[in-house]
Amino acid sequence: MPHSAASLANLDLSTLAERLGRLCRDRGVIITCAESCTGGGVASAITSVAGSSDYFETGYVTYSNAAKTRLLGVEEALLDAHGAVSPEVVEAMVRGACRDSGGDLGVAISGVAGPGGGSADKPVGTVWLAWGDAEHAEAECHRYPGDRRAVREQAVREALVGLVRRLEAR
Repeated sequence: MPHSAASLANLDLSTLAERLGRLCRDRGVIITCAESCTGGGVASAITSVAGSSDYFETGYVTYSNAAKTRLLGVEEALLDAHGAVSPEVVEAMVRGACRDSGGDLGVAISGVAGPGGGSADKPVGTVWLAWGDAEHAEAECHRYPGDRRAVREQAVREALVGLVRRLEAR
C-alpha cells in the first residue's frame, strides 16, 4: 500500500531502505545511485539491509567533476555551462549511472553541503536530486537547513523517499 508523502517523510532511514528493498524485489527492479555531496550515504543506507545485493549492484561516488565525466559520461560542456549543482548535471548523472550499471531506476545527488562553497544563486543547503533511468530523468531542487551533516542526511532521506514513491507508482 502506497505511503503518503507525509508518512514517508516520518520514516527513519532503515525503515525507508527496507521498504525500498521490498518494492525492488516485488517489482524485479535493480537500482543504482550516483552521489556527489552525500559521499556514498545513499548506497550505505540501501546496503544496510540484508540481502540488498538482490536489487543493488552498483553505486557511484563522483565527488569531482572529472569523476562525473569519466564514470558517468557527464559532458564537460554541461558542467561548464551549468555547474555540478544543477538539474542538467544530476539528470545526466542518473542516466549515466543507469546506462553503465544496467540499473532499472536510479537517483543522483549533487549539492552544496557546506559550510563553505555556497553562492548567491546556490547557497549552502542547495541540493539537486534526479531520479530516472538510462533514457529519462526528472530533477528537483531542495534547500536544506542545518550544518553539513544535516544537509547530507536530509538529501539521503529525500533520495530514498523519491525511489520509494517512484516504485510505488509502478
